[in-house]
Amino acid sequence: MAITPGDVGMFHAWDYVVIALVLLVSTCIGLYYALAGGRQKTAREFLLADRNMNPIPVAMSLVASFISAITVLGTPSEVYRHGTMFWYICFAYIITGIVTSRTFMVIFFEYEITSTNEYLERRFNKPVRYLGTALFFLQMMLYLGIVIYAPALALNAVTGLSLWGSVITIGVVCTFYTTIGGLKAVLWTDVFQVLVMMAGMLSVIIAGTSRMGGFRNVWEIAENRARLDFVHFELDPTVRHTVWGLAIGQSFTWCSSYGVNQAQVQRYLSCGKKSTAQAALAMAIVGMIFVVSVACIVGLVIFANYADCDPYTEGYITAIDQLFPYFVMDLFGDKPGLPGLCTACVFSAALSTVSSGLNSLSAIAGEDIIKSIWPDISETKYTVATKILAVIFGVVAILTTVLASQLGAILQASLSIFGMVGGPLFGLFSLGVFFPCVNSYGAGFGTLIGLATSMWIGIGAMIYPPDSNPPSLSTAMCFVNASVIPDPFVTPIVDTEESYPPIAWLYSISYCWYSGLSWLVCIVFGLLISFATGHNDPSKADVTLHRPIADSFLCCLPDAATDVCRCGVGQGHYPEEDEESIEIKELDVYDEVDAEKHENNLA
Repeated sequence: MAITPGDVGMFHAWDYVVIALVLLVSTCIGLYYALAGGRQKTAREFLLADRNMNPIPVAMSLVASFISAITVLGTPSEVYRHGTMFWYICFAYIITGIVTSRTFMVIFFEYEITSTNEYLERRFNKPVRYLGTALFFLQMMLYLGIVIYAPALALNAVTGLSLWGSVITIGVVCTFYTTIGGLKAVLWTDVFQVLVMMAGMLSVIIAGTSRMGGFRNVWEIAENRARLDFVHFELDPTVRHTVWGLAIGQSFTWCSSYGVNQAQVQRYLSCGKKSTAQAALAMAIVGMIFVVSVACIVGLVIFANYADCDPYTEGYITAIDQLFPYFVMDLFGDKPGLPGLCTACVFSAALSTVSSGLNSLSAIAGEDIIKSIWPDISETKYTVATKILAVIFGVVAILTTVLASQLGAILQASLSIFGMVGGPLFGLFSLGVFFPCVNSYGAGFGTLIGLATSMWIGIGAMIYPPDSNPPSLSTAMCFVNASVIPDPFVTPIVDTEESYPPIAWLYSISYCWYSGLSWLVCIVFGLLISFATGHNDPSKADVTLHRPIADSFLCCLPDAATDVCRCGVGQGHYPEEDEESIEIKELDVYDEVDAEKHENNLA
């Protein structure tokens, strides 16, 4: 039997104590790594954790970095409102893991880099590197604004926690432990915060399922009310969620995040060895699938509890993203401490993402801007500069919450941003890695055209949002004090034909395809412009800057076929190296770079 929602009350003192303890532990981890080891006195330790991290904390940090509060708040609401089609995004994670480990990770481990944009300068030139820097800044600052604002707004509306108090608390705590503890503090706080996040969501599943008489009842209610939806195989790109859009379209989005995004690449490089980083990524993919599955089940549990009395329709909440904290207060409101634990789950999710973003932003700004202006800056001054940059970006991230308030539902907004900006960024790196004939003109202008296309469609969709046609919500069992009983099955009706211009059909493309579309535009125009301005000769290309598809995915084909697929890069075949020889090669590169740095310091 469904539950009738109502006034769920406010926080108790013990709830604040639990949240404070979670924040205190995160802060103490930062203090520990500020005082332990090398005390974050070098950029290598501050930004890359000395390149000697264990794959398990790195894997958990990879899970925490981009799943975070968007998953905790957005995914249950998505399943509650639209059904379980979103679950298919797990296939995108698997594809992302394979592509990243076989291509981009191999390239980045060829050199001891700190900024991913160093590759763009080696492959093209410095202006293209700065373009990559600008795209990363745009993507991360908008995303961090959502990550901070969305949980603060939801918690404020439901629990009474101060909106700006929550925003400032998340921003200040993240900035503090990231600045003093470096990447090691970020990684280990991520481990702690993932555990808190999972404890909160699992407690909701256990208690919510128990209230409904078992998981079988939850599943049956969801099935009877059209929430178990796994059958959308349409090829129409305007359908909001299809198997192809989520599995293939979102692969481009997540490849931009896990393949070339600085926040994730920094974690790979902190492992020191390619094999260790690949193991960390493999574990992270499994973890991401598990976390998303748990979040989808949370959405089913919430729907089963409110199947006959939707709190959103009844006005108990003002936004669909407030469902999770509202249900927490409804479920645990009379149990002091438990609402605090589940709220700490949301806080932890936000903290993990923001700290990762701040550390990566300071790395990019330091390597791409500070060292360009002061190439001979001393190690000590450079480390201090990166810490100051982390503080500055923390303040800016708090300020961008104002923009985040205008973006609507957080799950779609966050994925839209990663699609609009991440797609062209992924296209830029793809042009460098997979297309040796592309020159710097093609790379730069192709990326800008791809960005313009995705921004045009994405912003147009925000102005003229397409109808997602969600299943109906029921209020049949609600206790209402009204002279007229409303329709118990409510589905919002939007008449768009009169108010939308003819070009609005273009804006109806599913957000799942934003990244793939902008990637394709970037690739096509990058190739066309390169051939129009004098393309590069693939036979003269540096083989270490490219990863032909033949070597990554088509190694089982005959030699003649793979030679053709290499597009003329290098002569003969790529030698097969065993893991030991690769590791020795990497160590030799590290020694050479360290020796060069030592000579520069002496000079």
